[in-house]
Amino acid sequence: MEKKDHSPLKILSISELHTILQLPKPLHPLISLVNNTEMEVDKCYLDRSFTLGFYKISYKFSEHGKMGYGQGYYDFNEGGMMFTAPNQVLATDDNAKYFGYTMFIHPDFLRNYTLAKNIKKYGFFSYDTNEALHLSDKEKTLIVGLLNNIKDELNTAIDEVSQDVIISYIEVLLNYSNRFYKRQFITRKVVSHDLLTKMDDLLNDYFNQQKTLTHGLPTVEFLASALHLSPHYLSDMLRNLTGQNAQQHIHEKLIDKAKEYLTTTNFSVSEVAYQLGFEHSQSFNKLFKKKTNTTPLSYKQSFN
Repeated sequence: MEKKDHSPLKILSISELHTILQLPKPLHPLISLVNNTEMEVDKCYLDRSFTLGFYKISYKFSEHGKMGYGQGYYDFNEGGMMFTAPNQVLATDDNAKYFGYTMFIHPDFLRNYTLAKNIKKYGFFSYDTNEALHLSDKEKTLIVGLLNNIKDELNTAIDEVSQDVIISYIEVLLNYSNRFYKRQFITRKVVSHDLLTKMDDLLNDYFNQQKTLTHGLPTVEFLASALHLSPHYLSDMLRNLTGQNAQQHIHEKLIDKAKEYLTTTNFSVSEVAYQLGFEHSQSFNKLFKKKTNTTPLSYKQSFN
């Protein structure tokens, strides 16, 4: 019996993806905008995960209202947007028919444009599916308008300025999406505060139970996994809520625990570093001084 291949299918070209989705050939080899209702994954690929060699921006909505993103809360019912960077592992969906558009952008389409570098600053390309951007009716109108502008441009005869125009529309779409995500963090402030409380409890438990001795320093990935969030979403949520990202929150808790050890125990500085999970005390000294403007030894001596 032939063993089934469960490795992700690598799709490197937009033309290849169109074939899998049973769509006509793309109008441009490096960028494509398709109607979601026209996509239908060939049945032989339904059980496969896959990676795309290009960016994917999808706006989906259902005529029945809320979408099944696996999220426990929604701000608006006018559909949602999802962003995927190249080489992320994705699962094929079940051919559910959602309205809206999906745009595929090959990195080569962005070459020689500032967007090729700037697109990496949009953290939402690394969010999980359940962290989709949910749109208000007004936001939906704006996003759909931009996507229709791109579609019209792609359907127009290609000339020497076509790429410039499309790149401009993509930049505007990403900037608006960034604004809408910031709005979403605000409208979900109660939920975000709950997550912040849970994160603080996780860190307190991690340090109080001395998990640093067996697991080393706590990481953003550890916290995100425990909170069922992607690392980028966690950091962006915290930055919008408190002005600090997840790594800075970890360092803040770590320094608080270091001060406790330095002032309430007889541990030397190197022993404190070991208790906190540092492999080298020099790294602990450097971080402590950066955060407090004094060395661990000076801080300890000031309490003696």
